[in-house]
Amino acid sequence: MTEPARGSAALTSGGLPAALPPTARPSTALLTDKYELTMLQAALADGTAHRHCVFEVFTRRLPPGRRYGVVAGTGRVLESLPHFRFEDAELAFLEETNVVDARTIDFLSGYRFTGSVMGYAEGETFFPGSPLMQVEGTFAEAVLLETLILSILNYDSAVASAASRMTSAAVDRPCLEMGARRAHEQAAVAASRAAVIAGFAGTSNLEAGYRYGLTTIGTAAHAFTLLHDDELSAFQAQVAALGTQTTLLVDTYDVRQGVINAIQAAGTSLGAVRLDSGDLGGLAVEVRHQLDGLGATATKITVTSDLDEHAIASLAAVPVDSYGVGTSLVTGSGAPTCGMVYKLVARADRQGVLQPVAKASAGKPSQGGRKCAARRLGADGRAVEEVLISGDDQQVVRWSPDSDDLRPLLVPLVVDGAVDSRWVGAHGVETAARTHRASRAELPRGARRLSAGDPAIPTVQLRL
Repeated sequence: MTEPARGSAALTSGGLPAALPPTARPSTALLTDKYELTMLQAALADGTAHRHCVFEVFTRRLPPGRRYGVVAGTGRVLESLPHFRFEDAELAFLEETNVVDARTIDFLSGYRFTGSVMGYAEGETFFPGSPLMQVEGTFAEAVLLETLILSILNYDSAVASAASRMTSAAVDRPCLEMGARRAHEQAAVAASRAAVIAGFAGTSNLEAGYRYGLTTIGTAAHAFTLLHDDELSAFQAQVAALGTQTTLLVDTYDVRQGVINAIQAAGTSLGAVRLDSGDLGGLAVEVRHQLDGLGATATKITVTSDLDEHAIASLAAVPVDSYGVGTSLVTGSGAPTCGMVYKLVARADRQGVLQPVAKASAGKPSQGGRKCAARRLGADGRAVEEVLISGDDQQVVRWSPDSDDLRPLLVPLVVDGAVDSRWVGAHGVETAARTHRASRAELPRGARRLSAGDPAIPTVQLRL
């Protein structure tokens, strides 16, 4: 289960596999809600569609028991943005189904996002109120992106947040993603990508390996053993095809006999055995003792079977070498969304002056005005608070830290419609994974506890 095959997809400057030309990518424009377009129609009619606006993505709270979240999906948003185009097929659909009027369809036919996007670097940890992404442009340009951005960020960040808890619980033991069969086929690719950002060592999903250059893993399931007349002949066939460093699944029948057959088939240089059922902790101890007794001291043990961060933590004291995680990972381990919202926080008035705006709805308030964000670090280099900077818009735009203990969090992602290619494709995933390692390492030690508790650091306001 553990031998890797490095993804080898050549990437274009836009982060897409060279084998799939950008022109072959389907439009992402209809991955949205109808009311985005009907708002546009009304705004075009009353003249407000071209008002300058700032939207922010944030979450009001973390899922119960979570102490931090992880930003993921940013690169996928940026990869989708150039394909947010209303081509002939999309326009015909909108016209034939009377979604919007002719004036709006004419506007959509030439739609291109020419605004700017700032945001937390992908892989960064976040807390309630963090301005994770800021989309700036005309109302007409920016409002249409709401659903696409939220659908990507909410799912990918939920998976990455769960994955980070799992890799934290695993400490130095690799976690391997294998949840494709428990998710929508495209969500499975996104989950693989998000998991690797949060520290997973590889994925079983070949499409994810192809698109993002991820390490792919996998050898055989129980079906391969059942195909053969007996377990030993199945193991011998697998070793003959894949080599002695393969991983043999030893629990199809009797685990103890399975280990004996595995070593008989591969010798003491067998790469690993996999346990996929039963009392994994107890079995791992027994199998380790058995392998050592057979002279296979270097043979590793991989465990799978409905693992989550709590199960991984419970196996910390037993001789397990790696963990395969599926269902819990791709479903966010109990928190399948991050509750992120996309809210208008500033818009130009009739005179063209940018004014803060905010919701006052009960239980769903928003804070008006563009925000900047920084993380305050203590003398030991660990984070002590999330600082949100607000006030006069131009002062916020120009803000920079005046002390070494503040680390700015917002980075440019799109400038005047041009996507910063550093955040997309395989390189973007590698950058995000490095970002996450550094960001998680600077959190207080208590941030890694799996027990319920408050966010790892408080969020405070700094008004200019």
